[in-house]
Amino acid sequence: MSGLKLLILDRDGTVNEDSPDYVKSPEEWMPMPGALEAIARLNHAGWHVVIASNQSGLGRGLFDVSTLNAMHAKMHALLAAVGGRIDAVFYCPHTSEDACHCRKPEPGLLEQIGERYGVDLRDVPMVGDSARDVLAAVAAGCEPHLVLTGKGAALKGRDLPETFPKATLVHADLAAFADFLLARENAGA
Repeated sequence: MSGLKLLILDRDGTVNEDSPDYVKSPEEWMPMPGALEAIARLNHAGWHVVIASNQSGLGRGLFDVSTLNAMHAKMHALLAAVGGRIDAVFYCPHTSEDACHCRKPEPGLLEQIGERYGVDLRDVPMVGDSARDVLAAVAAGCEPHLVLTGKGAALKGRDLPETFPKATLVHADLAAFADFLLARENAGA
C-alpha cells in the first residue's frame, strides 16, 4: 500500500441507520450511535475515509441525485461538528436487475476508489454491515470487516454463515472497528 492510509466504509447500516424502505431524504438520514465520532478519531489518526454505497433508490426512482447530495451534505455537516470528514462518496445508482459492475457485491465501486486515489487495494480495510459488502471487499483485494449494525445486527451472537469470506473480521459497530484499527496500528508502530 502507498503512504496513504485509506479506509472504505459502506454507508447505510454502517455509518447511518438503514431502512428496509430505503433512506430517501436528509430527514431519514440518521447517524448510527458513535459512528461519526469513530470516523473523526480515525481522521485524527491520519486515515482518509471514503464511502462506497449501493444507492438503488436512485435507479428505482425513490429519490433523485439532488436529494442524495442533500443527505450527504447533512452527513458532512454532522461529521464536521465532531471534527471528522468523509473525503469522497462513491455510489452505485443501479438496481440489481441492471447487472452492473459497480453494485456491491461486485468490486467496481472499490476499484474506482483505488483508481481515483492511485492505491493498491490490498490490505485497505473495507467496513460494511452485509455479506454484499465483505464479498465486494474480498473481490477488490481489500481487508473485509463486518459490523454487527444495520443488516449485520441479525448476526449478533452467531457464527458467520458460510456465504461470508473466512477472512472477515467482525466488530460490534464502527466505534469498535475504530478501536481495533487504532490499536493494531499502535501495536505495529
